Amino acid sequence: MGQAEQKTGLTTLIDPITHKSIDNSYPLAVSSLLSLEQAQNILLQVSPKLAANQAAIAASEYQTDALKTLDNPLVFAQLSANAYNLDADLDLSSLKNGIVNDVNNGVDNVIPPIPPLPDLPNFGELVGERIPDSYELKRSGSTAGAGLGVVWPIYTAGRTNALTGASNARTQEAVADSLLDKNELYNTLIERYFKAQLAIIAAYLREDAYDTLQQTDHMAQRLFEEGFISRVDRLEAQSALADAKSESVNANNDARLAMMALQRLLRTDYRIKPTTPLFVSSRPLPDVNYFQNLSLTNHPGLQKVAAKRAQAEQLHALSDTGHKPTVMLYGYGQIEKDPSWVAGISASWKLWGGLDKNASLASSNAKIRQADLSEIEVSDNLLLLVEKNWHDVNNAQSRYQALQSNVDLAAEVLRLRQLGLQEGVNTPIEVVQAQTQSLKARTEQAQAANSYVQSLAALMQSCGTPLAFNAYLNAADIRLPTLYTE
Repeated sequence: MGQAEQKTGLTTLIDPITHKSIDNSYPLAVSSLLSLEQAQNILLQVSPKLAANQAAIAASEYQTDALKTLDNPLVFAQLSANAYNLDADLDLSSLKNGIVNDVNNGVDNVIPPIPPLPDLPNFGELVGERIPDSYELKRSGSTAGAGLGVVWPIYTAGRTNALTGASNARTQEAVADSLLDKNELYNTLIERYFKAQLAIIAAYLREDAYDTLQQTDHMAQRLFEEGFISRVDRLEAQSALADAKSESVNANNDARLAMMALQRLLRTDYRIKPTTPLFVSSRPLPDVNYFQNLSLTNHPGLQKVAAKRAQAEQLHALSDTGHKPTVMLYGYGQIEKDPSWVAGISASWKLWGGLDKNASLASSNAKIRQADLSEIEVSDNLLLLVEKNWHDVNNAQSRYQALQSNVDLAAEVLRLRQLGLQEGVNTPIEVVQAQTQSLKARTEQAQAANSYVQSLAALMQSCGTPLAFNAYLNAADIRLPTLYTE
């Protein structure tokens, strides 16, 4: 690690799932025992999807910053250096003949016709004798120059503001998309976290049932040897014990798989053990209108629609500048011994051609209308989704409370059957049946608690406030047992 890396803490990490190297990353120590809140914090730091979304937001923000300087003066420098070599053979015969003819014609027009005299010279031929038939031209040399210029758009009819506004609206859309993904990931985390907790409880219950049936099997063997039960009853007890062992193995495998799914989400190379228990609150939820108002205020889906509308408005403003002028100041100076320069102001209008302004305006108006109608549709869907999730939470709460009497009754029946087996009143199969019923009641109640938790998480996500789930968790008055503790 170099000095720069030591100062910043950045290094190159290897992703434990894909084994790809990730540059400029911070090393993160993750405990194998994690509460839900700890897992939520870690998820924000290790999720590649969230990191990719942050990169998209940063790219959009940089694009907006780049557009903000469009109206600034543009200063440029120009340097040139040239070398040349000219080697040509020029044919002058045509030019020579033309000059001879022109000279002769001119002399004839000036001097009146006289009889030819033998010693009088021909002026055209005299001139022609001094002009060669060809000329070989050779030139070579070099030139150099430097100049400084400036162009300043002092009036663009609001085009720069429109482009900047559209880019900023795209940034807001990227932020809304990132929030949607983050809320979905929070929900996925809760789903996997408490599914793992449920699978661990199921494995524990199966193991507990197997231990109980081992005791029943041992009792059945003694009763059979003493002649109190038949061979059929003894075989039924052995069969139930074998089934219980198989179910226990399967439940343990399911728990390992559920914990591995949580491990993959948190991107560790070791198994995550959840410490936050399944829970249920006996207190009623606030009225559904409370959650619906939260959704209309906080849900990132509506924020995305608002960003789409802002983009359409900026495109409309940009289209409206189609026939407005652009005014620019310009200047250029040549740096020489005798410097020369030029400066001025120019204005340009688009008179015809290019994009059709009316069609562009109509298109942007249609996009604005699309955004307005989408807002209505998204709002309606959110209200319906919130109401559905609200009812799911209440139903799961009612089912958990109703199942408590089944759990208590099944536990009492099992206790009495076990006593009856010792007294010779009940058969081993009756004890196995009571054990199965008790296991079923306890498992169903744990499943109802998980349904409550998952429905509550879905409700919080549909409200756009997924972390509000933690407040309900902390306030819950019913908590199921958990195998792992911090």
